[in-house]
Amino acid sequence: MSTLDLLLTRRSVVARMMTEPGPDDQVLEQILRAAMRVPDHGRLCPWRFIVIRGAARENLGDVLAAATLVADPSCNERRLDLERSRFTRAPVVVCVVSRIVEGKIPEWEQILSSGAACQNMLVAAHTSGYVAQWITEWYAYDPDVKRALGLEPNDRISGFVYLGSALEPPAERERPVYADVVHTLPAGLHLSGEDRRRLAIPDPD
Repeated sequence: MSTLDLLLTRRSVVARMMTEPGPDDQVLEQILRAAMRVPDHGRLCPWRFIVIRGAARENLGDVLAAATLVADPSCNERRLDLERSRFTRAPVVVCVVSRIVEGKIPEWEQILSSGAACQNMLVAAHTSGYVAQWITEWYAYDPDVKRALGLEPNDRISGFVYLGSALEPPAERERPVYADVVHTLPAGLHLSGEDRRRLAIPDPD
């Protein structure tokens, strides 16, 4: 399959529809190395990857349940069980951390680089024969969860990438209509007469 075919057929699979096996150490390293090959203005590496698997999934799930109980002391056991199982839905979970490096490179560009790392991870998983889902959910923004992951106060979680094998072949979903999202910039640009005068751009003939 060509690279273009891979991109045109990539499909996210929800974490609850994943099962073993997940990528082994060798394949996971390749997936993460692919994530490191994203555009990175200034060569800052404004992202970090935290691999969550094995017992760490259950332990982090306990943190989610505890944080849920602090936020809502009246929540029932069913909700707590749900939170405990968040990370056990897939064999491997990668937390992608956006870590801004102060300097001349705009923060927005560094955040975009972190998002690109997530996307590369999805494509690399697909080409390696696995399925993946990139999600955040509430715990990506919870300070207790961030501390449990060993993050710095200013770190932000771009998302959790769940990796595993599909329980069943994923069905295609409806995609955007090409003409609704792709537009060609007209030669005359989108400038009013006032904008042209302010920018000292001559009116078109």
